[in-house]
Amino acid sequence: MKSKNNPPYIYHIAEVQTWLGAPEVGEYCCSSLQSEGFIHCSTDTQYLTIANHFFSGRGDLVLLEINTDSVVAPIQYENLEGGSEMYPHIYGPINLNAVVKAYDLIPDKHGQFISPI
Repeated sequence: MKSKNNPPYIYHIAEVQTWLGAPEVGEYCCSSLQSEGFIHCSTDTQYLTIANHFFSGRGDLVLLEINTDSVVAPIQYENLEGGSEMYPHIYGPINLNAVVKAYDLIPDKHGQFISPI
């Protein structure tokens, strides 16, 4: 659900190969859409914590900056694990014109990420 209180941009950590294949199919999809029914996203204050917690040391990632006003699929801000912090979830594929930019997400020598933005 889009509202005035939600940020205009959200972020998704994608595997480079999946992102590079998106133009061939005309939209971006990842495995969580099939397995969980949505694409995990984060706000600008969440993505770095998520990257370092779940993807530490991986060198095959990009950070997609997504304009929420351009996303065709429904966006829900929720926490499905019972916590209080809300995360944006996109319930469908991401139309490519909603992706503003793809940033390289490269870990430092300790496997940690710094913001590419």
